[in-house]
Amino acid sequence: MDNNDILIRLRYALDIKNKDMIEIFNLGGIEVTKEELPKILTKSKDEYDDVVDVEETEDQIKCTHKMLDSFLNGFITFKRGKQDPKPGQLENPAPPENSANNMLLKKLKVALQLTTEDMLDILDEGGIAVSKGELGAILRKEGHRNYKVCGDNFARKFLRGLAVKHRE
Repeated sequence: MDNNDILIRLRYALDIKNKDMIEIFNLGGIEVTKEELPKILTKSKDEYDDVVDVEETEDQIKCTHKMLDSFLNGFITFKRGKQDPKPGQLENPAPPENSANNMLLKKLKVALQLTTEDMLDILDEGGIAVSKGELGAILRKEGHRNYKVCGDNFARKFLRGLAVKHRE
């Protein structure tokens, strides 16, 4: 699942309008125009082929990890308001390249003010049974001894459960 697909699924799950998407990107520090947004929200044509890196075309703009991270940071600000950084705290550390799904779950948990129980309910709605320990391992910081990488299927089921919860 690439970052464009994550944005498409998240937009559907939470029923985010185009003008709100543009505002969220802007809050995250990335300028996106009305003309660029549909190109970002376009699925990769070669999504299921063996091609790992899809090139940008005039019909699609590839969403990078930095763009996804900025969108999620903007989504937190959109939902919860601007928060001043604490003294000595880095403004925005660089996102890890290989764990977009972990970043997605962590930042959605913060933005939507979800408890662990809420997340377990959402995952259950998505069709996957997870223990608190497994969820905790996915939400841990990369490098922790109990850290677990969140797979595409897990993130897909979470977004499906989120759609069921928010679109009832």
